[in-house]
Amino acid sequence: MLDKNIKFVGDSQDNTCFALGRQLTIEYYECGATVFLDKNRVESALLKAANKSGATIISSSFHKFEPQGVSGVVIIAESHFTIHAWPEHDYAAVDIFTCGDKINLEIAINSMKDSFQSENVVISSDQNRGIVAKPYEQKTVGQTVNYSKSYPISWKKAYELKNPWGVLTSVDIYQSDHQIITDAKQIEQFVYELCDLIDMKRFGECQVVHFGKDERVEGFSMTQFIETSLISGHFANALNTVYLDVFSCKFYEPREVAEFAMSFFKGNHYKLQIALRQ
Repeated sequence: MLDKNIKFVGDSQDNTCFALGRQLTIEYYECGATVFLDKNRVESALLKAANKSGATIISSSFHKFEPQGVSGVVIIAESHFTIHAWPEHDYAAVDIFTCGDKINLEIAINSMKDSFQSENVVISSDQNRGIVAKPYEQKTVGQTVNYSKSYPISWKKAYELKNPWGVLTSVDIYQSDHQIITDAKQIEQFVYELCDLIDMKRFGECQVVHFGKDERVEGFSMTQFIETSLISGHFANALNTVYLDVFSCKFYEPREVAEFAMSFFKGNHYKLQIALRQ
């Protein structure tokens, strides 16, 4: 189906309508763990894809968000390539819009697949944009509006819709400050500040205990009961990595937990997994 914008000869194409443009949205899942941490690397990937596909590149603009994430656009004579990447989910959303019929979309998609080291690529939408019909057919073109299934785009909204028993957030923070993660008092302080931030009432004292005879897993483990469940974590000395879990039957913002932990432990980047527990 990716060749449907190629011009046909004779009767092989329906010539009763004409589209001003064509738009694809592509989902890149299970990408390389560090691919989306580098704005320049992401920009190079889109420029390479546009160039290899036959597009005429005009300019590009990319922005790195704090603490992580990249958005960008490559302007082409035929329209644009855009991206937003979520490093914490190893995922990127890409949009290709073209008003030309010479761009090889399959080459563009596969080029980005290779650059992003993506294990799973989904073309989630393929649309004709601006359908122009013959005068006597104009009233029938675009008359029916079809909406695809809509999902909530905030965890609070998803929580309200599903009404689960609780929310589990797992955060892995990489290249953290070694002095902080090997200091029991600092870990306790993190827990106290986190509970205040997400408005969780602590139940009992924070337990921080050193575990691990194996150097690969050696480090502090932490547990803190809260009125609505539990906060726990392990701090791996050899890897300078924090493995944090927050489970609560009271709602809190998962990304707020991740970004605060990233800041407190002075990490380089993080991964985030969220589950609504029924």
